[in-house]
Amino acid sequence: MSAVDVDRFRERLESERQRVRDAIENIHSENPGSIGEETEELSFQDNHMGDVATATFDREMASTLEENSTQVLGAIDAALARIEDGTFGVCQRCGQPIAEARLEALPWATLCIDCKRKQERG
Repeated sequence: MSAVDVDRFRERLESERQRVRDAIENIHSENPGSIGEETEELSFQDNHMGDVATATFDREMASTLEENSTQVLGAIDAALARIEDGTFGVCQRCGQPIAEARLEALPWATLCIDCKRKQERG
């Protein structure tokens, strides 16, 4: 992969990294405190059990989104490290180049499309 392509992907990855970090920060700011504190506060008020259930669902959804975002952030950081060590765009399973179209769709991809398909089939 040429230096121009690597620079372009580095910029995309860094931009995506910031977007994911901002999303995680937003999740934290929208959900201060713990779920226990929130549901306890709701139960002391004259709220219906549905309000507590909604608050619990919202917190669980936020937790799932944060977990997913954290995994994506790790994958982005790993891709940036591969750029630095010169292995970006190389399949970690077969050693062949990862198609640029695949990297366009998923810049932190570690496997070429054939190896990814094999992995998904088991």
